[in-house]
Amino acid sequence: MAWNEPGNKGNDPWGKKNGNDKGPPDLDEVYRNLTKRFGGKGGGSGISSFAVLVVLGILAVAWGLSGFYTVKEAEKGVVLRFGQYVADIGPGLHWKPTFVDTVTPVNVSTVRSIPASGSMLTKDENLVQVEMDVQYRVVNAKDYLYSVVNADSSLREATDSALRFVVGHNTMDAILTTGRDQIRRDTWDEINRIMKPYNTGIEIVDVNFLPARPPEQVKDAFDDAISAQEDEQRFIREAEAYSREIEPKARGEVQRMEEQASAYKQRVTLEAEGKVASFNKLVPEYLAAPDVTRERLYLDAMQVVLSGTNKVLVDSKNSNNMMYLPLDKLLESSPKKSNNTSSQTSTQVTPRSVSGIPSSIPIDGRSSRSDRTRQGRN
Repeated sequence: MAWNEPGNKGNDPWGKKNGNDKGPPDLDEVYRNLTKRFGGKGGGSGISSFAVLVVLGILAVAWGLSGFYTVKEAEKGVVLRFGQYVADIGPGLHWKPTFVDTVTPVNVSTVRSIPASGSMLTKDENLVQVEMDVQYRVVNAKDYLYSVVNADSSLREATDSALRFVVGHNTMDAILTTGRDQIRRDTWDEINRIMKPYNTGIEIVDVNFLPARPPEQVKDAFDDAISAQEDEQRFIREAEAYSREIEPKARGEVQRMEEQASAYKQRVTLEAEGKVASFNKLVPEYLAAPDVTRERLYLDAMQVVLSGTNKVLVDSKNSNNMMYLPLDKLLESSPKKSNNTSSQTSTQVTPRSVSGIPSSIPIDGRSSRSDRTRQGRN
């Protein structure tokens, strides 16, 4: 008979002998009853202990396996233990105690970008549309996660503030033309100055100042101004290139002229020293035989002078007259063969005519010719 039948006054399933007993059930008896139902022996405790150990082992294995995790190559993991910072870990396979440590990966290699743009008022009270792109990366994962609520949002606000500050301290012409690079550097410095007290763990890699646009009403005029600035820079570069091309040539020419002047100086000096040495050697000979030396010097001088002329003056020894031979005219009117004969004749006559010059003439022979001319006229 079942325990819940009306005529059954025996024990209930909770092991109670009296159905009117309202006390809590005996847990040991409940466990023994359950063991009997599943085929166990009510009095033993070995099976129950083994089952507990098995369950605990399975749970321990599952807990241990759940602690393995991987940090990617470009990331760095930030470990918190019960909410408190412990350390940073690098890429690779790691293990952590589940429910005790938490790991947050942060990408520290990728260069990120934040744009900033807007219509801003310049120093000369003009509106200009400015666009800028800030590139950055994370250098400190802990500061990036926990120094501020949102590091990216903080950088975006700092960029907008720095850009408005720099644009407000520059004129519109500088922003649109020649001052763009300076504005870029000033904005970079201003962003770093604003972000430094917050220790966000962010490093600014580059700041790109995109082309600014003037208002549409004056856009054509500013386009012309920009074109003029570009032409100016182009002309400057061309002039610098021309200067770099000409300057080496000029320096080479100067060097060549200096070397030629130095060589000419040395040549003249050496020739002068040679002439001085020659005259010094000639002095003893002149003292020994003045007439012979004087005539020899005269003949050498005449040979040098007459070798480059086509006119010959013949002085007769026994006459006061001087004969002039216009060889240039004779060469023009006579045949080539006759010219050769006359040249040979004149060449033979000249030494005989000058050999009879008196020994009283000077060394250079100039005064002697003038004296003989005066004698012929008398």
